[in-house]
Amino acid sequence: MVRTQIQLEEAQWQQLREIAHREGISVAEAVRRAVDSMLEEKQKAYRWRNEQALGVVGRFASGLQDVSKNHDRYLEEAFDPR
Repeated sequence: MVRTQIQLEEAQWQQLREIAHREGISVAEAVRRAVDSMLEEKQKAYRWRNEQALGVVGRFASGLQDVSKNHDRYLEEAFDPR
């Protein structure tokens, strides 16, 4: 394990202590579980976003024949604010 130090708001600290006490675990364990939960949630969101992006691959046709060679130019034209 890696030792780290964090700063919490007073209300966060109190709630965290209460949760740890109710569950019979240390505050450190409660923090580890909260971090695990957040990391799992983020990974699910990233996987979902990637699946959505891959799901549209090949579904649309631009009519252009050189997109694979000139994609940077087309992206610049599409997103250029001028």
